[in-house]
Amino acid sequence: MTRLEQATSLDRTAERVQRIVAAAIRPQRLRDFLHGVALGHPLHPAMVQVPIGAWASTAVLDLMPGQRRAATALVALGTATALPTAVAGWNDWASLSREQQRVGLVHALANGLAIGMYAGSLAARLTGRHGLGRTLGFLGMAAAGSGGFLGGHLAYKQAAGVNQGVPDLRRIEDGWHAVADMSALPQQKLLTRRIDDIAVIVYRDGDDVTVMLERCAHQSGPLGAGEVTREDGRTCVKCPWHGSTFELDGGEVVHGPAGTDQQVLPTRVVGGVLQTRLP
Repeated sequence: MTRLEQATSLDRTAERVQRIVAAAIRPQRLRDFLHGVALGHPLHPAMVQVPIGAWASTAVLDLMPGQRRAATALVALGTATALPTAVAGWNDWASLSREQQRVGLVHALANGLAIGMYAGSLAARLTGRHGLGRTLGFLGMAAAGSGGFLGGHLAYKQAAGVNQGVPDLRRIEDGWHAVADMSALPQQKLLTRRIDDIAVIVYRDGDDVTVMLERCAHQSGPLGAGEVTREDGRTCVKCPWHGSTFELDGGEVVHGPAGTDQQVLPTRVVGGVLQTRLP
């Protein structure tokens, strides 16, 4: 796996595929949907459950007598739902870091092989060649399992698709922390401050003040260097790295590639001093 992460020979292919994905998946609203923005949760790992579940169930039924029709139906379900699942995966992949994209390419190749095997399995079953259909199904399950292993490596070792900012919360001590004097906070301007060595951004609009984790949930981009924008009447901050956009009032994700909200901390003002704490 370490060699795969360091396989620079894959970079040229990754760059070409990235351009294809960017050109094919438009507009922004579609990209946001595929990232899971509306759910506040990445869409691809949720969609994966359907084809994998259907294919795994097929493998069980293929070992039992009298289950040809049910097995064929599950192969069809898994193969049909694998295609939109793959589209959501490619959409997420296009905004990953270089090392993550290398692993992601092989992950996609394994899953593409699985889809091809199950498509062949379905064709064989529908034409009465159930022995060949079962063989192709088991080969497809092996390919899908390999793809799942690589997907787990992406998520749990390389932290692809996880909220990058949340671990910072574990490093902030309980209790209220002084952030800044209210009189020193300019109106409608992003400032970066630190709480127990954790960077946060501070934004004041009138008497309302937002304190938000500064590391972008998507790939740890510096929101403090981001742009304040207006989206459908809401004041938002846009990450300078990949364009993830979050509402400043509550941290809700407005545009991807981030699929989760950005953490906002509770605030209060005591003696003219802005304070914040863990949620």
